[in-house]
Amino acid sequence: MLINTKPSLAVQYMQSVWSQVTGTFDELMQLAAIDLIRKDCKNATADRGKYVTCIFALLQASSHTVKYEAANTLVTLTAHSGAIKAVASCYIELILKVSDNNVKLIVLDRLNDLREKHMGVLDDLVMDILRVLSSPDIEVRRKCLDIALEMVSSRNVDEVVGFLKKELLKTHEGDYEKNNEYRQMLIHSIHTCAIRFQEVAASVVHVLMEFLGEPHVSSAVDVISFVREVMEKFPHLRTSIVTRLIETFQEMKTGRVFRGALWIIGEYALSTTTIEESLKQIRAAIGEIPILQAEQAAAAGEDEGEGEGEKVNGKEEPEKKGSSQKRVLADGTYATESAFSNAGASKLKKSETKNKPPLRNLLLNGDFFLGAVLATSLTKLVLRYGELSSKPIKVNELRAEVMLILTSIIRVGKSEFVTTQIDEDSHDRISVCLRVLSSVPGEAELRTVFIEECRRAYALIVEAEEKKRNQKANKGKPLVKVQADDVITFRHLKSKRAMGGDGDDYEMDLTRATGVNERGDDYISKLSRVVQLTGFSDPVYAEAYVNVHQYDILLDILIVNQTSETLQNLTLEFSTLGDLKLVERPVPHTLAPHGFHGIKANIKVSSTETGVIFGTIVYDGASALDMNCVILNDIHIDIMDYINPATCTETQFRSMWTEFEWENKVNVNTNITELRAYLDHIMKSTNMSCLTPDHALSGECGFLAANMYARSIFGEDALANICLEKIGENITGHIRIRSKTQGIALSLGDKITLTQKKIKPVVAAA
Repeated sequence: MLINTKPSLAVQYMQSVWSQVTGTFDELMQLAAIDLIRKDCKNATADRGKYVTCIFALLQASSHTVKYEAANTLVTLTAHSGAIKAVASCYIELILKVSDNNVKLIVLDRLNDLREKHMGVLDDLVMDILRVLSSPDIEVRRKCLDIALEMVSSRNVDEVVGFLKKELLKTHEGDYEKNNEYRQMLIHSIHTCAIRFQEVAASVVHVLMEFLGEPHVSSAVDVISFVREVMEKFPHLRTSIVTRLIETFQEMKTGRVFRGALWIIGEYALSTTTIEESLKQIRAAIGEIPILQAEQAAAAGEDEGEGEGEKVNGKEEPEKKGSSQKRVLADGTYATESAFSNAGASKLKKSETKNKPPLRNLLLNGDFFLGAVLATSLTKLVLRYGELSSKPIKVNELRAEVMLILTSIIRVGKSEFVTTQIDEDSHDRISVCLRVLSSVPGEAELRTVFIEECRRAYALIVEAEEKKRNQKANKGKPLVKVQADDVITFRHLKSKRAMGGDGDDYEMDLTRATGVNERGDDYISKLSRVVQLTGFSDPVYAEAYVNVHQYDILLDILIVNQTSETLQNLTLEFSTLGDLKLVERPVPHTLAPHGFHGIKANIKVSSTETGVIFGTIVYDGASALDMNCVILNDIHIDIMDYINPATCTETQFRSMWTEFEWENKVNVNTNITELRAYLDHIMKSTNMSCLTPDHALSGECGFLAANMYARSIFGEDALANICLEKIGENITGHIRIRSKTQGIALSLGDKITLTQKKIKPVVAAA
């Protein structure tokens, strides 16, 4: 109380008991001392040196609350590098000792703010920060890795990468609940370090390649994507990586990893010896060819051995009916592939495919997209071998063998030995490869496309990703510009009234938390958020200003008595629809004739969903039994107040698209005539960011497909895939929205349906 009523007396008492602050004072008294120091340190007569010494001592207090408040206060007292490092060490110690994960996340946010304000000062503490990875919570680990990656420099990158590699190896042994997700985070972190610092790429890439045989698809796909990027950026590592990739080729298990490995081998196997070894390993992974003839022979041998095994109780087994399989396409959409097979298809049993070579197994299970990639890679290898080798007989032998493999894939794809028949796209791609190999002499344009243009296209993708990463990194960094004629501010020469920018940081945090003085909280924005609740002819006029601040909705309601009578027991009764909850019911009021009154109501929001607030105004009538009622207009809460643009990788998008079960499909109905203009309008209307790179959307054609992503303040993910086709001057197509909850999918669909019809046609200037 002395701090607020008589600060000078509080300071005097503080000086008389100075030695007891860090010794005999309990937790509450120490917090009061910190509060006094925080407020008194802005006075010119304050003994700041003694205050700093006291706060330094309180960093070693036994209470976690005292240590946290002391660390926050020390940052406001001094910007010395030693003090900043002491504060950071205190934060790290708190994170390690506190058991509450929410507290850990809050302190990590404080630590990140400290790092941003004092760039480069805390880089030496990066290994201490990585100790936080011992926490079992996945969100704490994710935030810790994000902070550590921002602090990596050329001086500590070797230590950081070494620690991350040890953590990566531990994921094989531990029984952590989210082991796969944590492994994926570590792989991404090592990937980031290796791309930024070339000197560690060579030591990292071979360690990560040990995870190509992972049964967990996401981890292995991340590794193969990392290897592909390293191959493009660091040419001196290509030979060793291709050799290692060929050695581990038989250990791979999933089709997506095989596709990436085949593409790398097809592009970067640049010597005759490497090409011959690559073809040998690929041939071993396919098995005996022709595939169809070998499978027929195996099936015939099995039929002879089983004899009457096809009959059950003297009756033949019924034929298998049509089966369907859902696939996620490259543009994020999904398709259903159906295949009808007869009794011959039952010859392919799961027990048999386990003993087959990996590529052969995947082809027989219907992965003919892998077959198309295999055909393209083999064609590249043969074409490049023809340019490098001076032995035409050997070149012709390899060309004939590859053509036999491609023909065998097409034939087995149309037989009953596969679970799914070959699709037209894969068939056409393999046929093109056969045409290129059979042309003598080779067609120059097709050879250029296979040998040069494919790698050039990937180089453009890598360049675009690098540019996007740099923009994202520079976006968060404050741009400091000081002009030569800027005013130099001397704090001791300014009055307290003029020191508006040097206010109490603690009070400024409270101000930001309560949503006061936000940037958009001006007069014009308030007018745009005023909602009229009753009509002008009603006995009671009411209007509300709707202020949305993160998890709270504050209604500032103006009530006007338009009658010449006193209204008694006037009460606002609100109800909500959706995940909205009224915190406190407004109390009754009495309004004088033609009087007015302001009422505030607070509503909590728990999820991203379009909510509706409705209610009535009730007041006493002429007699005690009469009640008058005025029905209020509905207040619709816009979902866009809770959704922010976000980014994710293609692997993460595919994983979430497969996992999320709620989908809302919206048909396109608009008067916009340009595909890109419609995409930009949808992005602006829904606060979603486009994940498809610009070079993939460039050019003029009658089709457009793009993926969009956003994240709510509640941590909910929203995915969208837009597929458009231009027919004449009209745009047709659909937008698929997927989310983990039903509310956000339906609300985004309603938002798109409403906004796409409100666009006026653009008139071109003459």
